[in-house]
Amino acid sequence: MNPALRLAYPPALVVVSGCARLTSTPNITLPSAGTLVNDFPDSFDASTMKEIVPSPPPIVRNDAAAVQALFQQNVVPSYGRFDIVLSHGSGSYLYDITGRRYLDLGSGIAVSALGHAHPAITEALVEQSRKIIHVSNFYYHEPQGRLAQALVHLIGPGKCFFCNSGVEANEGLFKLARKFGHDEGRFEIITTLNSFHGRTLAGIAATGQEKVKKGFEPLVPGFRQVPYNDLEALRAALSPATAAIMVEGIQGEGGVTLASADYLLGLRRLCDEKKLLLLMDGVQCGHFRTGRFQSFQRILEGVPGGETFLPDGISMAKSLGGGFPIGAFWVRAPYADLLGAGTHGSTYGGSPLACAVALQILDVIQREKLADNARQVGDFFKSGLQQLANNYPSVIQTVRGTGLMLGIELVPQIPNLTGDSDKAQAIRLALLLHAAGLLAIPAGAQIMRFLPPLNLRQGEAEEGLKLIESVVARLAV
Repeated sequence: MNPALRLAYPPALVVVSGCARLTSTPNITLPSAGTLVNDFPDSFDASTMKEIVPSPPPIVRNDAAAVQALFQQNVVPSYGRFDIVLSHGSGSYLYDITGRRYLDLGSGIAVSALGHAHPAITEALVEQSRKIIHVSNFYYHEPQGRLAQALVHLIGPGKCFFCNSGVEANEGLFKLARKFGHDEGRFEIITTLNSFHGRTLAGIAATGQEKVKKGFEPLVPGFRQVPYNDLEALRAALSPATAAIMVEGIQGEGGVTLASADYLLGLRRLCDEKKLLLLMDGVQCGHFRTGRFQSFQRILEGVPGGETFLPDGISMAKSLGGGFPIGAFWVRAPYADLLGAGTHGSTYGGSPLACAVALQILDVIQREKLADNARQVGDFFKSGLQQLANNYPSVIQTVRGTGLMLGIELVPQIPNLTGDSDKAQAIRLALLLHAAGLLAIPAGAQIMRFLPPLNLRQGEAEEGLKLIESVVARLAV
Protein backbone atom coordinates (compact mmCIF):
# COMPACT_ATOMS: atom_id res chain seq x y z
CA MET A 1 0.00 0.00 0.00
CA ASN A 2 1.25 3.49 -0.84
CA PRO A 3 2.54 5.00 2.46
CA ALA A 4 1.04 8.35 1.53
CA LEU A 5 -2.41 6.79 1.22
CA ARG A 6 -1.93 4.87 4.45
CA LEU A 7 -1.40 8.20 6.23
CA ALA A 8 -4.49 9.58 4.58
CA TYR A 9 -6.93 6.83 5.63
CA PRO A 10 -9.61 8.05 8.02
CA PRO A 11 -9.81 6.55 11.52
CA ALA A 12 -12.78 4.37 10.56
CA LEU A 13 -10.58 2.33 8.27
CA VAL A 14 -9.01 -0.67 10.04
CA VAL A 15 -6.85 -3.58 8.94
CA VAL A 16 -8.26 -7.07 9.49
CA SER A 17 -6.51 -10.25 8.31
CA GLY A 18 -4.37 -8.39 5.80
CA CYS A 19 -7.28 -6.48 4.21
CA ALA A 20 -8.36 -2.93 4.95
CA ARG A 21 -12.08 -2.71 5.73
CA LEU A 22 -14.45 0.10 6.50
CA THR A 23 -16.08 -0.70 9.82
CA SER A 24 -19.23 1.14 8.78
CA THR A 25 -19.39 -0.35 5.26
CA PRO A 26 -18.78 -4.12 5.48
CA ASN A 27 -19.63 -4.72 1.82
CA ILE A 28 -16.57 -2.80 0.59
CA THR A 29 -13.18 -4.53 0.81
CA LEU A 30 -10.01 -2.69 -0.13
CA PRO A 31 -7.00 -4.59 -1.49
CA SER A 32 -4.31 -5.72 0.88
CA ALA A 33 -0.79 -4.32 0.80
CA GLY A 34 0.25 -7.16 -1.50
CA THR A 35 -2.49 -6.54 -4.09
CA LEU A 36 -1.24 -5.13 -7.40
CA VAL A 37 -2.79 -1.94 -8.70
CA ASN A 38 -4.62 -3.76 -11.50
CA ASP A 39 -5.78 -6.62 -9.27
CA PHE A 40 -8.60 -4.83 -7.45
CA PRO A 41 -11.65 -7.05 -6.81
CA ASP A 42 -14.45 -6.77 -9.33
CA SER A 43 -16.71 -5.46 -6.58
CA PHE A 44 -14.37 -2.55 -5.89
CA ASP A 45 -15.81 0.80 -6.99
CA ALA A 46 -13.23 3.49 -7.77
CA SER A 47 -15.78 6.24 -7.18
CA THR A 48 -16.36 4.88 -3.69
CA MET A 49 -12.59 4.93 -3.14
CA LYS A 50 -12.58 8.68 -3.87
CA GLU A 51 -15.30 9.21 -1.32
CA ILE A 52 -13.81 7.22 1.53
CA VAL A 53 -10.12 8.09 1.07
CA PRO A 54 -9.40 11.84 1.16
CA SER A 55 -6.82 13.45 -1.11
CA PRO A 56 -3.24 13.14 0.06
CA PRO A 57 -2.06 16.12 2.12
CA PRO A 58 -0.23 18.99 0.34
CA ILE A 59 3.23 17.61 1.13
CA VAL A 60 2.35 14.42 -0.77
CA ARG A 61 0.99 16.37 -3.73
CA ASN A 62 4.20 18.47 -3.77
CA ASP A 63 1.97 21.50 -3.53
CA ALA A 64 4.22 24.28 -2.25
CA ALA A 65 1.52 26.90 -2.61
CA ALA A 66 -0.83 24.97 -0.34
CA VAL A 67 1.82 24.65 2.36
CA GLN A 68 2.64 28.34 2.09
CA ALA A 69 -1.08 29.12 2.37
CA LEU A 70 -1.21 27.22 5.66
CA PHE A 71 1.46 29.58 7.00
CA GLN A 72 -0.20 32.68 5.62
CA GLN A 73 -3.49 31.73 7.23
CA ASN A 74 -2.27 30.36 10.54
CA VAL A 75 1.29 31.44 11.40
CA VAL A 76 2.25 34.87 12.75
CA PRO A 77 4.13 36.56 9.88
CA SER A 78 7.19 37.56 11.92
CA TYR A 79 9.67 35.93 9.52
CA GLY A 80 10.62 36.92 6.00
CA ARG A 81 10.61 33.44 4.47
CA PHE A 82 12.06 32.33 1.16
CA ASP A 83 9.70 30.49 -1.22
CA ILE A 84 11.15 27.04 -0.49
CA VAL A 85 9.09 24.30 1.15
CA LEU A 86 11.46 21.72 2.60
CA SER A 87 10.64 18.06 3.05
CA HIS A 88 13.68 16.27 4.49
CA GLY A 89 17.44 16.29 4.73
CA SER A 90 20.43 13.99 4.71
CA GLY A 91 23.93 14.99 5.74
CA SER A 92 24.82 18.37 4.23
CA TYR A 93 21.82 18.36 1.90
CA LEU A 94 18.19 19.44 2.15
CA TYR A 95 15.35 18.49 -0.20
CA ASP A 96 12.22 20.43 -1.01
CA ILE A 97 8.84 18.79 -1.57
CA THR A 98 9.44 18.60 -5.32
CA GLY A 99 12.54 16.49 -4.66
CA ARG A 100 15.02 19.23 -5.52
CA ARG A 101 18.30 18.98 -3.62
CA TYR A 102 20.15 21.90 -1.99
CA LEU A 103 23.64 21.95 -0.52
CA ASP A 104 22.97 23.42 2.92
CA LEU A 105 25.76 25.83 3.85
CA GLY A 106 23.59 27.59 6.43
CA SER A 107 22.70 24.60 8.65
CA GLY A 108 19.72 26.36 10.21
CA ILE A 109 21.88 29.40 11.08
CA ALA A 110 24.76 27.45 12.65
CA VAL A 111 22.46 24.93 14.35
CA SER A 112 22.71 21.58 12.54
CA ALA A 113 26.27 20.82 13.64
CA LEU A 114 26.12 17.22 12.38
CA GLY A 115 24.01 17.97 9.31
CA HIS A 116 20.57 16.49 8.78
CA ALA A 117 19.16 13.15 9.94
CA HIS A 118 22.39 12.12 11.65
CA PRO A 119 21.91 8.61 13.07
CA ALA A 120 23.65 9.47 16.36
CA ILE A 121 21.08 12.15 17.12
CA THR A 122 18.23 9.81 16.18
CA GLU A 123 19.71 7.13 18.43
CA ALA A 124 20.02 9.52 21.37
CA LEU A 125 16.43 10.72 20.94
CA VAL A 126 15.03 7.19 20.74
CA GLU A 127 17.08 5.67 23.55
CA GLN A 128 16.53 8.50 26.02
CA SER A 129 12.84 8.82 25.21
CA ARG A 130 12.43 5.17 26.20
CA LYS A 131 13.73 6.05 29.66
CA ILE A 132 12.53 9.54 30.58
CA ILE A 133 11.87 12.63 28.48
CA HIS A 134 11.19 15.33 31.04
CA VAL A 135 11.33 15.93 34.76
CA SER A 136 11.11 19.12 36.75
CA ASN A 137 14.33 20.75 37.90
CA PHE A 138 13.14 19.95 41.42
CA TYR A 139 14.98 16.66 40.87
CA TYR A 140 18.39 15.39 39.77
CA HIS A 141 19.09 13.35 36.67
CA GLU A 142 22.38 12.14 35.25
CA PRO A 143 22.35 13.60 31.68
CA GLN A 144 22.19 17.21 32.93
CA GLY A 145 25.04 16.67 35.38
CA ARG A 146 27.19 14.96 32.77
CA LEU A 147 26.57 17.67 30.19
CA ALA A 148 27.45 20.42 32.66
CA GLN A 149 30.64 18.54 33.54
CA ALA A 150 31.56 18.25 29.85
CA LEU A 151 31.03 21.97 29.20
CA VAL A 152 33.00 22.98 32.28
CA HIS A 153 35.83 20.74 31.09
CA LEU A 154 35.82 22.47 27.69
CA ILE A 155 35.83 26.00 29.14
CA GLY A 156 37.21 26.20 32.66
CA PRO A 157 36.24 26.09 36.34
CA GLY A 158 32.64 27.19 36.82
CA LYS A 159 29.06 25.96 36.60
CA CYS A 160 26.30 25.78 33.98
CA PHE A 161 22.62 26.63 33.79
CA PHE A 162 20.44 25.07 31.10
CA CYS A 163 17.58 26.64 29.16
CA ASN A 164 16.09 26.29 25.67
CA SER A 165 17.54 28.95 23.37
CA GLY A 166 20.30 31.48 22.86
CA VAL A 167 18.31 34.48 23.97
CA GLU A 168 17.30 32.66 27.15
CA ALA A 169 20.98 32.01 27.82
CA ASN A 170 21.71 35.70 27.31
CA GLU A 171 18.81 36.66 29.58
CA GLY A 172 20.42 34.49 32.26
CA LEU A 173 23.67 36.41 31.87
CA PHE A 174 21.80 39.71 32.09
CA LYS A 175 20.32 38.57 35.38
CA LEU A 176 23.75 37.43 36.56
CA ALA A 177 25.10 40.92 35.89
CA ARG A 178 22.17 42.57 37.70
CA LYS A 179 22.65 40.28 40.68
CA PHE A 180 26.40 40.93 40.67
CA GLY A 181 26.01 44.71 40.80
CA HIS A 182 22.79 44.96 42.78
CA ASP A 183 24.13 45.80 46.23
CA GLU A 184 26.23 48.64 44.79
CA GLY A 185 23.45 50.01 42.60
CA ARG A 186 25.14 48.86 39.39
CA PHE A 187 22.94 47.42 36.64
CA GLU A 188 24.18 48.66 33.27
CA ILE A 189 25.55 46.32 30.60
CA ILE A 190 27.58 47.77 27.74
CA THR A 191 27.36 45.93 24.40
CA THR A 192 28.54 46.83 20.91
CA LEU A 193 27.18 48.25 17.69
CA ASN A 194 26.12 45.62 15.11
CA SER A 195 25.84 43.01 17.85
CA PHE A 196 22.92 40.60 18.10
CA HIS A 197 21.78 39.13 21.41
CA GLY A 198 18.24 37.91 20.69
CA ARG A 199 14.69 39.16 20.26
CA THR A 200 13.22 39.30 23.76
CA LEU A 201 12.72 42.81 25.15
CA ALA A 202 16.05 42.68 26.99
CA GLY A 203 17.67 40.97 23.99
CA ILE A 204 16.76 43.76 21.58
CA ALA A 205 17.81 46.38 24.13
CA ALA A 206 21.22 44.70 24.27
CA THR A 207 21.45 44.32 20.49
CA GLY A 208 23.35 47.01 18.61
CA GLN A 209 21.06 47.14 15.56
CA GLU A 210 18.30 49.69 15.33
CA LYS A 211 16.20 47.58 12.95
CA VAL A 212 15.39 45.05 15.70
CA LYS A 213 14.41 47.75 18.19
CA LYS A 214 12.02 49.68 15.96
CA GLY A 215 8.43 49.58 17.20
CA PHE A 216 9.27 48.20 20.63
CA GLU A 217 10.11 51.41 22.45
CA PRO A 218 10.50 52.27 25.25
CA LEU A 219 13.42 49.87 25.46
CA VAL A 220 14.42 48.00 28.59
CA PRO A 221 16.81 50.35 30.41
CA GLY A 222 20.34 49.43 31.34
CA PHE A 223 21.97 48.77 27.96
CA ARG A 224 24.24 50.98 25.87
CA GLN A 225 26.23 50.26 22.71
CA VAL A 226 29.70 51.34 21.60
CA PRO A 227 31.76 50.50 18.48
CA TYR A 228 33.07 46.94 18.27
CA ASN A 229 36.81 46.33 18.55
CA ASP A 230 37.27 49.82 20.07
CA LEU A 231 38.60 49.45 23.59
CA GLU A 232 38.95 53.18 24.20
CA ALA A 233 35.34 53.84 23.21
CA LEU A 234 34.27 51.20 25.69
CA ARG A 235 36.42 52.62 28.45
CA ALA A 236 34.97 56.08 27.82
CA ALA A 237 31.43 54.70 28.04
CA LEU A 238 31.82 53.28 31.55
CA SER A 239 29.73 54.86 34.27
CA PRO A 240 29.24 54.30 38.01
CA ALA A 241 26.19 52.18 37.04
CA THR A 242 28.13 49.79 34.79
CA ALA A 243 28.15 46.19 36.00
CA ALA A 244 29.21 44.22 32.90
CA ILE A 245 30.39 44.21 29.31
CA MET A 246 29.00 41.72 26.76
CA VAL A 247 30.56 41.00 23.36
CA GLU A 248 30.54 38.31 20.69
CA GLY A 249 33.84 36.69 19.78
CA ILE A 250 32.63 36.90 16.18
CA GLN A 251 29.67 39.06 15.28
CA GLY A 252 27.47 36.81 13.17
CA GLU A 253 24.33 38.80 12.39
CA GLY A 254 26.59 41.86 12.33
CA GLY A 255 28.52 40.55 9.33
CA VAL A 256 31.04 37.87 10.42
CA THR A 257 33.40 40.32 12.12
CA LEU A 258 36.09 38.89 14.42
CA ALA A 259 37.18 40.45 17.67
CA SER A 260 40.90 41.20 17.65
CA ALA A 261 43.17 39.48 20.17
CA ASP A 262 44.22 42.83 21.61
CA TYR A 263 40.58 43.79 22.08
CA LEU A 264 39.70 40.63 24.00
CA LEU A 265 42.76 40.84 26.24
CA GLY A 266 42.11 44.52 26.80
CA LEU A 267 38.51 43.81 27.80
CA ARG A 268 39.69 41.31 30.39
CA ARG A 269 42.16 43.82 31.87
CA LEU A 270 39.53 46.57 31.89
CA CYS A 271 36.94 44.39 33.61
CA ASP A 272 39.47 43.31 36.23
CA GLU A 273 40.48 46.92 36.81
CA LYS A 274 36.92 48.24 37.13
CA LYS A 275 35.45 45.14 38.84
CA LEU A 276 33.08 44.37 35.98
CA LEU A 277 31.83 41.07 34.58
CA LEU A 278 33.07 40.16 31.11
CA LEU A 279 30.30 38.25 29.34
CA MET A 280 30.56 36.60 25.93
CA ASP A 281 27.73 35.63 23.61
CA GLY A 282 28.90 32.36 22.04
CA VAL A 283 25.52 31.31 20.69
CA GLN A 284 26.46 31.43 17.01
CA CYS A 285 30.27 31.50 17.03
CA GLY A 286 30.73 28.79 19.66
CA HIS A 287 30.59 24.99 19.78
CA PHE A 288 33.65 24.26 17.63
CA ARG A 289 32.51 26.36 14.67
CA THR A 290 35.90 28.05 14.54
CA GLY A 291 37.88 24.88 15.24
CA ARG A 292 37.94 25.47 18.99
CA PHE A 293 35.06 25.10 21.42
CA GLN A 294 34.69 28.87 21.82
CA SER A 295 35.73 31.51 19.31
CA PHE A 296 37.92 33.40 21.79
CA GLN A 297 40.04 30.25 22.17
CA ARG A 298 40.75 30.28 18.42
CA ILE A 299 41.33 34.03 18.23
CA LEU A 300 43.83 33.93 21.12
CA GLU A 301 45.77 30.87 19.95
CA GLY A 302 49.49 31.56 20.24
CA VAL A 303 48.91 35.06 21.61
CA PRO A 304 50.85 35.85 24.82
CA GLY A 305 48.34 35.86 27.67
CA GLY A 306 45.72 34.13 25.57
CA GLU A 307 46.17 30.77 27.26
CA THR A 308 44.89 32.16 30.59
CA PHE A 309 42.04 34.26 29.18
CA LEU A 310 38.57 33.47 30.49
CA PRO A 311 35.40 35.54 30.46
CA ASP A 312 33.09 35.50 33.48
CA GLY A 313 30.10 34.12 31.61
CA ILE A 314 29.38 32.52 28.22
CA SER A 315 26.02 31.94 26.55
CA MET A 316 25.53 28.89 24.31
CA ALA A 317 22.81 27.34 22.14
CA LYS A 318 22.41 26.56 18.40
CA SER A 319 24.93 23.75 17.68
CA LEU A 320 24.77 22.62 21.30
CA GLY A 321 21.66 20.60 20.44
CA GLY A 322 22.30 20.10 16.73
CA GLY A 323 18.68 21.04 16.01
CA PHE A 324 17.10 19.91 19.26
CA PRO A 325 16.27 23.01 21.36
CA ILE A 326 18.72 23.58 24.19
CA GLY A 327 20.60 26.58 25.52
CA ALA A 328 23.03 27.06 28.36
CA PHE A 329 25.24 29.57 30.05
CA TRP A 330 28.49 28.95 31.90
CA VAL A 331 29.58 31.12 34.83
CA ARG A 332 33.18 31.37 36.02
CA ALA A 333 33.92 29.91 39.44
CA PRO A 334 34.00 33.10 41.57
CA TYR A 335 30.46 33.99 40.43
CA ALA A 336 28.98 30.54 39.78
CA ASP A 337 26.77 30.60 42.89
CA LEU A 338 25.39 34.13 42.50
CA LEU A 339 22.11 32.82 41.12
CA GLY A 340 20.94 30.81 44.12
CA ALA A 341 17.76 28.79 44.56
CA GLY A 342 14.70 30.68 43.36
CA THR A 343 16.59 33.41 41.48
CA HIS A 344 16.36 31.80 38.04
CA GLY A 345 14.63 28.84 36.45
CA SER A 346 13.30 27.08 33.37
CA THR A 347 10.56 24.47 33.04
CA TYR A 348 12.14 22.63 30.12
CA GLY A 349 15.76 23.68 30.56
CA GLY A 350 18.23 20.82 30.80
CA SER A 351 15.68 18.06 30.23
CA PRO A 352 17.00 14.48 30.09
CA LEU A 353 16.16 14.31 26.39
CA ALA A 354 17.88 17.58 25.44
CA CYS A 355 20.97 16.78 27.49
CA ALA A 356 21.24 13.27 26.04
CA VAL A 357 21.24 14.72 22.53
CA ALA A 358 23.83 17.37 23.44
CA LEU A 359 26.09 14.73 25.01
CA GLN A 360 25.82 12.57 21.91
CA ILE A 361 26.78 15.52 19.70
CA LEU A 362 29.85 16.22 21.83
CA ASP A 363 30.79 12.55 21.57
CA VAL A 364 30.53 12.56 17.77
CA ILE A 365 32.51 15.80 17.50
CA GLN A 366 35.29 14.32 19.59
CA ARG A 367 35.23 10.86 18.02
CA GLU A 368 35.18 12.15 14.44
CA LYS A 369 37.62 15.01 15.16
CA LEU A 370 35.20 17.60 13.80
CA ALA A 371 37.04 20.52 15.41
CA ASP A 372 39.98 19.65 13.18
CA ASN A 373 37.60 19.24 10.26
CA ALA A 374 36.20 22.72 10.87
CA ARG A 375 39.72 24.10 10.59
CA GLN A 376 40.83 22.10 7.58
CA VAL A 377 37.67 22.28 5.48
CA GLY A 378 37.13 25.85 6.68
CA ASP A 379 40.60 26.87 5.48
CA PHE A 380 39.96 25.15 2.14
CA PHE A 381 36.60 26.85 1.73
CA LYS A 382 37.90 30.27 2.76
CA SER A 383 40.81 29.95 0.35
CA GLY A 384 38.34 29.13 -2.41
CA LEU A 385 36.16 32.12 -1.54
CA GLN A 386 39.24 34.34 -1.59
CA GLN A 387 40.08 33.05 -5.04
CA LEU A 388 36.56 33.93 -6.17
CA ALA A 389 37.04 37.42 -4.72
CA ASN A 390 40.28 37.74 -6.67
CA ASN A 391 38.65 36.52 -9.87
CA TYR A 392 35.45 38.56 -9.53
CA PRO A 393 36.36 41.82 -7.75
CA SER A 394 33.31 43.55 -9.22
CA VAL A 395 31.09 41.25 -7.13
CA ILE A 396 32.98 40.15 -3.98
CA GLN A 397 34.71 42.86 -1.99
CA THR A 398 36.14 40.92 0.97
CA VAL A 399 36.17 37.47 2.55
CA ARG A 400 35.98 37.20 6.32
CA GLY A 401 35.70 34.71 9.17
CA THR A 402 37.50 31.60 10.35
CA GLY A 403 36.82 27.88 10.54
CA LEU A 404 33.30 27.15 9.31
CA MET A 405 31.98 30.61 10.12
CA LEU A 406 32.70 32.50 6.92
CA GLY A 407 31.25 35.36 4.95
CA ILE A 408 31.66 37.34 1.76
CA GLU A 409 31.04 41.07 1.57
CA LEU A 410 29.46 42.16 -1.68
CA VAL A 411 30.53 45.17 -3.70
CA PRO A 412 27.90 47.94 -3.32
CA GLN A 413 25.41 48.26 -6.16
CA ILE A 414 26.35 45.31 -8.35
CA PRO A 415 24.93 46.32 -11.77
CA ASN A 416 24.05 42.83 -12.99
CA LEU A 417 22.42 41.62 -9.78
CA THR A 418 18.86 40.69 -10.73
CA GLY A 419 15.76 40.78 -8.55
CA ASP A 420 13.75 43.39 -6.72
CA SER A 421 15.97 46.45 -6.30
CA ASP A 422 14.09 47.28 -3.10
CA LYS A 423 15.55 44.14 -1.49
CA ALA A 424 19.04 44.03 -0.01
CA GLN A 425 21.79 42.70 -2.24
CA ALA A 426 22.42 39.80 0.13
CA ILE A 427 18.79 38.69 -0.20
CA ARG A 428 18.92 38.88 -3.98
CA LEU A 429 22.16 36.89 -4.06
CA ALA A 430 20.60 34.29 -1.76
CA LEU A 431 17.75 33.82 -4.24
CA LEU A 432 20.21 33.24 -7.08
CA LEU A 433 22.12 30.74 -4.96
CA HIS A 434 18.85 28.93 -4.22
CA ALA A 435 18.21 28.65 -7.94
CA ALA A 436 21.68 27.12 -8.30
CA GLY A 437 20.97 24.62 -5.51
CA LEU A 438 22.75 26.16 -2.50
CA LEU A 439 21.47 27.59 0.79
CA ALA A 440 23.36 30.34 2.62
CA ILE A 441 22.41 32.97 5.20
CA PRO A 442 22.32 36.72 4.54
CA ALA A 443 23.67 39.03 7.24
CA GLY A 444 22.48 42.58 6.80
CA ALA A 445 22.42 44.16 3.36
CA GLN A 446 25.82 43.20 2.00
CA ILE A 447 27.11 40.03 3.70
CA MET A 448 26.45 36.40 2.82
CA ARG A 449 27.25 33.93 5.60
CA PHE A 450 28.34 30.32 5.22
CA LEU A 451 27.71 28.29 8.40
CA PRO A 452 27.77 24.66 7.22
CA PRO A 453 27.69 21.51 9.35
CA LEU A 454 30.90 20.77 11.21
CA ASN A 455 31.20 17.47 9.32
CA LEU A 456 31.12 19.13 5.90
CA ARG A 457 33.39 17.16 3.56
CA GLN A 458 36.00 18.85 1.40
CA GLY A 459 34.23 17.53 -1.69
CA GLU A 460 31.02 19.22 -0.54
CA ALA A 461 32.91 22.45 0.10
CA GLU A 462 34.33 22.20 -3.41
CA GLU A 463 30.81 21.65 -4.78
CA GLY A 464 29.68 24.74 -2.89
CA LEU A 465 32.47 26.84 -4.37
CA LYS A 466 31.49 25.74 -7.88
CA LEU A 467 27.85 26.62 -7.26
CA ILE A 468 28.79 30.02 -5.84
CA GLU A 469 31.06 30.70 -8.81
CA SER A 470 28.29 29.70 -11.24
CA VAL A 471 26.26 32.58 -9.82
CA VAL A 472 29.01 35.12 -9.21
CA ALA A 473 30.51 34.72 -12.70
CA ARG A 474 27.21 35.78 -14.25
CA LEU A 475 27.19 38.93 -12.14
CA ALA A 476 30.74 40.02 -12.94
CA VAL A 477 31.11 43.06 -15.20
